[in-house]
Amino acid sequence: MSALLGLNYIGGTRSGAGEVLLHSLDATTGEALPGAFRQATAAEVDAAARAAEAAYPSYRQLSALRRAEFLDAIAAELDALGEDFIATVCRETALPAARIQGERGRTSGQLRLFAQVLRRGDFHGARIDRAQPQRQPLPRPDLRQCQLGLGPVAVFGASNFPLAFSTAGGDTAAALAAGCTVVFKAHSGHMATSEWVADAILRAAEQTGMPQGVFNMVYGGGVGEWLVKHPAIQAVGFTGSLKGGRALCDMAAARPQPIPVFAEMSSINPVILLPEALATRGEQVAGELAASVVLGCGQFCTNPGLVIGMRSPAFSAFIEQFAARMADQPTQTMLNAGTLKSYVAGLTRLHAHPGIRHLAGQPQQGNQAQPQLFQADVGLLLEGDELLQEEVFGPTTVLVEVADLAQLRQALNSLHGQLTATLIAEPGDLASATTLLPLLEQKVGRLLLNGYPTGVEVCDAMVHGGPYPATSDARGTSVGSLAIARFQRPVCYQNLPDALLPAALQNANPLGIQRLVDGVNTREALD
Repeated sequence: MSALLGLNYIGGTRSGAGEVLLHSLDATTGEALPGAFRQATAAEVDAAARAAEAAYPSYRQLSALRRAEFLDAIAAELDALGEDFIATVCRETALPAARIQGERGRTSGQLRLFAQVLRRGDFHGARIDRAQPQRQPLPRPDLRQCQLGLGPVAVFGASNFPLAFSTAGGDTAAALAAGCTVVFKAHSGHMATSEWVADAILRAAEQTGMPQGVFNMVYGGGVGEWLVKHPAIQAVGFTGSLKGGRALCDMAAARPQPIPVFAEMSSINPVILLPEALATRGEQVAGELAASVVLGCGQFCTNPGLVIGMRSPAFSAFIEQFAARMADQPTQTMLNAGTLKSYVAGLTRLHAHPGIRHLAGQPQQGNQAQPQLFQADVGLLLEGDELLQEEVFGPTTVLVEVADLAQLRQALNSLHGQLTATLIAEPGDLASATTLLPLLEQKVGRLLLNGYPTGVEVCDAMVHGGPYPATSDARGTSVGSLAIARFQRPVCYQNLPDALLPAALQNANPLGIQRLVDGVNTREALD
């Protein structure tokens, strides 16, 4: 790759009309990396949204197989990026090379997963109720339904996953798979990485004959509001803070034409430790849980931020073991100075709360994050104390001791919506677990047994979502093949001939797509 240009991507060309220059920083040293990036102007954001709008009709009408080829080509281009690319991502994020290589594999893997979804055809959601002209007292018309892309989508890059939740990440892949064009807002923490990946997307678009404007990207602060309020934008994908996500939701709802915002925002991912498990393997659990809390410097949306156990000698022993493990954890460099500042602010609030005491961790100082452990009075949880519900993004967690199973149920009832909840249990605990599951099902998107929430498999069954404030819309997921459904809407066709119907709904069913026909699933042609 040649030197970074730092220009915005609009309709297949590069634009740098703005005078404000932005610089990407080395996450470890704070030094500016070579090159500068042009802050997008309001006119450039408008042009990017208009380019996506212009490209949408032709892109949506491409066959699913053509879109699959595009996604596969993006994956291949990402996999082909060399060591200079990996080094750039590492410098911008302070993440190790092995993590970045693994995340690249996940990113190209989820692109290929959506390509598979497009080829198998179930994303169409095809439903056919054939005409019943002889039905009494009124005949039934021929009715056929399938899912179509919403239109141009604005996607915001996430700070903690510079590849998998960024330029060619899950939101972009799902939107492109659905037949939507994209305007991507590059994250300020890894603008150079975003340019590498955007170039790879455009190379793939050219190789596969995609319309110009299928993918656009803009840099800068303040451009998000312009994007969300732009009349061409029909949906928003966001991963970030509750404050940022809620602001986007409010903007979108206040538009003359409100649009959906699919925002992943805040989650403390409770881990519930049941008695027999602690009595059997409490020390092992302490080590495993400490490793999960500090993994990646705690910069995962599924980081376990709340640990709940029932009062017992085994839980008391666990607290000592867990505190010792957390005290031994080394400092780590966070993604950027802003993330560290936010982490320090969160720790300060925890230290200042009279109902929360500090159990382990060296005083936070310097430019690296020090792992910390706190314990809170159960009354704070039962009373809905907001601080206990608030995500502290970094390598820290809070313990809560409940008196018994009844109080545990009360505590779980008090929780806000979460991405995950975890039960650590042995066979003897399962009777208790069955009474907890109905509560947790109302609170979370993913339930784990004897695992740890850090680590999200990209597959058909995965749900990476949950009730508010974990996400703005609990009906979807930002990881897994179901993510495509966020950027689709159903359209019904009444009495249209085959020639005017989408291929998925035609009698001939030329693609062999799975369909629901008069209440029966079939792949057979309907002659």
